[in-house]
Amino acid sequence: MKTHTMLPTILLMICSLYSGVGWARDGGHRGHSSFGFYFGAPLYPYPYYRDPFYYPYYYPPTVITVPATPPVYIQQSPPAAQQYPSGYWYYCNHPEGYYPYIKACPRGWQQVEPIPPSPR
Repeated sequence: MKTHTMLPTILLMICSLYSGVGWARDGGHRGHSSFGFYFGAPLYPYPYYRDPFYYPYYYPPTVITVPATPPVYIQQSPPAAQQYPSGYWYYCNHPEGYYPYIKACPRGWQQVEPIPPSPR
């Protein structure tokens, strides 16, 4: 693992040593100097002032916000009383009586055959 990191480091160091050779001309790293006078008006206009803040090439997309719809709560009605088939009557022992005259029977309903009224 060390050779994978050492090799690029060594190559970078060698390349940095030879980078000065490209800049050395005219016998080494000696600088050039010149001396002269300039008389006259400049032949170029002053540079145009450029704003340092660039405007975007596009307009940002318009943000459209739509308020969320309020939640809808559905309140269900309480369940209707249990309807039993009409072919039978339902009797309760405590309290004594028949359905639908007695609405609740804690001990459970007894299913009985309907008794037709006696002829008079």
